[in-house]
Amino acid sequence: MQTVTSEDTAHAPADLTIEVYTTPGRPFASATPPEGPGDEPTWSPSSATLIYGDHEAILVDTLATYDQVDALAEWIGTKRRRLSRIYITHGHGDHWLGLARLIQRFPGAIGLATAEVLARAEFEAADPRMAGYWDAIFPGEVPAATEKVLPRLLTTDTIDLEGNQLRVMRIGQADTAESTVLHVPSLAAVVTGDLAYNRVHMMTAETGEPERAQWITNLDEVAALEPTVVVAGHKKVDNTNDPRIIGESQQYLRNFSRIAAQEATAAGIVAKMVERYPDWSNGRTLWHSARSAIARKDSQ
Repeated sequence: MQTVTSEDTAHAPADLTIEVYTTPGRPFASATPPEGPGDEPTWSPSSATLIYGDHEAILVDTLATYDQVDALAEWIGTKRRRLSRIYITHGHGDHWLGLARLIQRFPGAIGLATAEVLARAEFEAADPRMAGYWDAIFPGEVPAATEKVLPRLLTTDTIDLEGNQLRVMRIGQADTAESTVLHVPSLAAVVTGDLAYNRVHMMTAETGEPERAQWITNLDEVAALEPTVVVAGHKKVDNTNDPRIIGESQQYLRNFSRIAAQEATAAGIVAKMVERYPDWSNGRTLWHSARSAIARKDSQ
């Protein structure tokens, strides 16, 4: 019989809990009139994931606007854990702009990101076109240039949480290049950022067919972990975090590539995709992706 001493139990990893906060889709400002049904300017529902032990918590990704982040902070506060770190999966602003507000609310917390993700966030913060984009679509609702807080450089591939190792995986292509996911082995969970989507139209505007093929392959890497919890960065509010979304995301990308190759207009792509995905959220993202696909074809 194995004897467990008090010294052993003092160093045993804490049992972790994972919870997901999802904010509904919401309008944003746009001067461009809709081209068809579903093209009204709407931001997709977005998630932030809290992983916590007995005393400490780590957040994965922030939300974008002040009201979203304030509600997220109130929710985090109800867990009565010390928020120590905020891990950023990729460089799109809607996943890190909330750092400034969250660190005001939780002064001891620090943002963390890989070198590649940090470089993209630095670009979005400094480039006038990208910084102006966020200010324009959410006027007065996101930090001004001098108020933005960037994550710090993460120099390791693991993050310790009360004796549990959370694995940073540089996954590569997702809805943007140089993306990462966070694997929590003790929970058989993967927080995917925007690698997987959960019944929300996938933002493919930064990809051509080769990038989407790589995206599908990268989803296989997550599937190989055999997770029981898979969190999408954009998900319907009431949806569970079922691993089936890996295969659903892969099939969506295959369908989008096939339809985009066949259709000559954005409206044609949208119509065929909506026929296959009538209950997926946020047609605006689909319209944006379709317009980008047609622009790529026209430029070739």
